[in-house]
Amino acid sequence: MHPILKVDIAELSISERIQLAEDLWDSILAESNVDEFPLSEGQKQELDRRLEIHCQNPQQGSTWEEVKQRLGFHK
Repeated sequence: MHPILKVDIAELSISERIQLAEDLWDSILAESNVDEFPLSEGQKQELDRRLEIHCQNPQQGSTWEEVKQRLGFHK
């Protein structure tokens, strides 16, 4: 168990661990500058490729809410 946590992470349900991960990322982003996380050229190209696919067919794919529901995660 991590000393700052009051519970063993392995004892959490999958949805609780997903929420913990989301909360951790949110706390990092809230305190950081976007320039601290530079993207490689390959990452930029992949993001551009995915954006182009989305622009060609914006109805394809799932919303974040739909993904969480499929995973059984409920806030």
